[in-house]
Amino acid sequence: MKNVKMFVWLTQLGLSVALPPLGFVYLAVRLRERFALGNWVIFAGIALGILCAIDGLRSSLKAMEKMSEPKDKPQLPVSFNDHD
Repeated sequence: MKNVKMFVWLTQLGLSVALPPLGFVYLAVRLRERFALGNWVIFAGIALGILCAIDGLRSSLKAMEKMSEPKDKPQLPVSFNDHD
């Protein structure tokens, strides 16, 4: 069961990294064609896609790390300065 969960998370990781750049570039090309904008729109789409892919990678890795932690680890109380 754990292997299936890791496979699902690995698939999610791939999708959250690959789809944002593709989607933003597609959207940028459509905007350039529809509204006769310059090539700067494509560069903005690439930049936004890369930023969203980095954020998706970071959040997926954080979720995978949290999932791999042992469940029986005692929770320590959170001090005032340690809040997220």
